[in-house]
Amino acid sequence: GTLHLAGIAGLGAALAFLESITYKRIQAHEKALLTYATQQLKTIPGLHIWGNVAEKLGIVSFTIDKLHPLDIGIRLDAMGIAVRTGKHCATTLMKDLPIEGTVRASLAVYNTKEDIDRLVHALFDIKRVL
Repeated sequence: GTLHLAGIAGLGAALAFLESITYKRIQAHEKALLTYATQQLKTIPGLHIWGNVAEKLGIVSFTIDKLHPLDIGIRLDAMGIAVRTGKHCATTLMKDLPIEGTVRASLAVYNTKEDIDRLVHALFDIKRVL
């Protein structure tokens, strides 16, 4: 078959981008976003953040009282906000907590504080409607 030339070119561009910035800068950016996201999400009544540890990656898992994670995810998707929902390969943990699952927002080098603000405003809207 034909080589996936667009994918090869895209990989090359991605590697060039990562080489243009340092891992320390990426790590610092993601940590700052995680801190900001955590602070902003805590302003939402009934929202619970799962996995609060000192050293963690740019991932925030949360639930909102009386709202199923899938319902939240579907509403966010309709607003153009990408999250994951479900048990995230942690079924046993979810049974022990016990919760149905979580909504997970993953933060990366290409995310901004404005992305987090959009998520938080959308969650306030979802709480108001549901």
